[in-house]
Amino acid sequence: MNVLKFNAKHGRFNYIDINQRKNRMQNQQALSGARDIIDDIDTQILDLLQQRNAIVQDVIQTKIKKKLPIFVAQREDDKIERFRKAAEVRGLDAEWAEDFLRMIMSASRASQSDGNSFPSATKEPKTILIAGGKGEIGRLYSRIAEFSGHNVRVLEKNDWDNVEALCADVDVAIVSVNIYATKQVVVDLSKYLPKSAILCDFTSTKDGMLDWMMKHHEGPVVSLHPMHGGDVHNLSKQLMLVMPGRDYEKSDWLIKQVELWGMRIKVVDPEKHDHAMHMIQGLRHYVALLHGSFMRAYDLNPEDILDFSSPIYRAELMMTGRIFAQDARLYADIVFSSEERREQLKHFFNHHYLITQMVETGDKEGFVKEFESIAEFFGDFADQALKESGYLIHRLADRFS
Repeated sequence: MNVLKFNAKHGRFNYIDINQRKNRMQNQQALSGARDIIDDIDTQILDLLQQRNAIVQDVIQTKIKKKLPIFVAQREDDKIERFRKAAEVRGLDAEWAEDFLRMIMSASRASQSDGNSFPSATKEPKTILIAGGKGEIGRLYSRIAEFSGHNVRVLEKNDWDNVEALCADVDVAIVSVNIYATKQVVVDLSKYLPKSAILCDFTSTKDGMLDWMMKHHEGPVVSLHPMHGGDVHNLSKQLMLVMPGRDYEKSDWLIKQVELWGMRIKVVDPEKHDHAMHMIQGLRHYVALLHGSFMRAYDLNPEDILDFSSPIYRAELMMTGRIFAQDARLYADIVFSSEERREQLKHFFNHHYLITQMVETGDKEGFVKEFESIAEFFGDFADQALKESGYLIHRLADRFS
């Protein structure tokens, strides 16, 4: 039976199916008991997480006193494996259980990393000078070094009149400035650094940087590349690439300090580093520029096409858009950082033209042959990529759909 009822919200009359509404109310009442129990269980989960977080604070203090790292990979792996097995015994999905535990542990690490104290690698505080310490990366490492009890000094453009005092008795100097300014800062800074000081750089393109630093500084030299942006909330599980220079053993305490912050350390060759970075940074940012530029030229507004996007294209669009939310000059510096990188981009453009020829000539078979050849080149990694990207896509769709 339908009844005409005025809808004040929309200012019009609507027909209401009384029987349908009655059935819906009965269904809601039948479910209310179970839903109340579920709500109570969810509250208990939050209470347990609160208790867990309180214990985490005790763990933090123990790690600080015992000089233990924020992140221990083996401990985490063992715990995840036990948690998966415990979930299976209870008839729960092990994949879901692992995701749940990883989120809890991630929040725990963030809690440890967002505090105002960290374990120190040395008995006595070190004096750390950061050139560019007011930039995003510089501020991040300044804050965490200070929370580890070290004395941090910052050198910026307007501080060179005071550079001699800033460099006095420093234990390590980190150059975290624009790529194009790094070599000149190294030259100017080295005139005042103690011979015992460790000289480091944070540049993403090394291109002879180790030799340059060793040429101008007589003491220990090590080149570092933090593989993250300045917007991360903590350093736990972040990657630090390390390229040893002179007297690497004298940098042991510094590397140990980075590990205590929860970072992963990987020692690499500078030439291999740059070869990989040309692809990871230079080419990736160039392709993002092409993607975004084409969208603008054809008026493909991201908000307009988002509703028509598959989860995988949404992920790709987000990675492209992420770049354009940041500083243009930073990315220009990355793309144009070296002649080798620019040459690679030109080769990429020429290779792109060869592939375009297939489209222009309608060479479908050539396209298939090229596709299959690339699939053979990727080998087992293609299956790994399918699995990992599928995980990201499903989580993205579940979170933002």
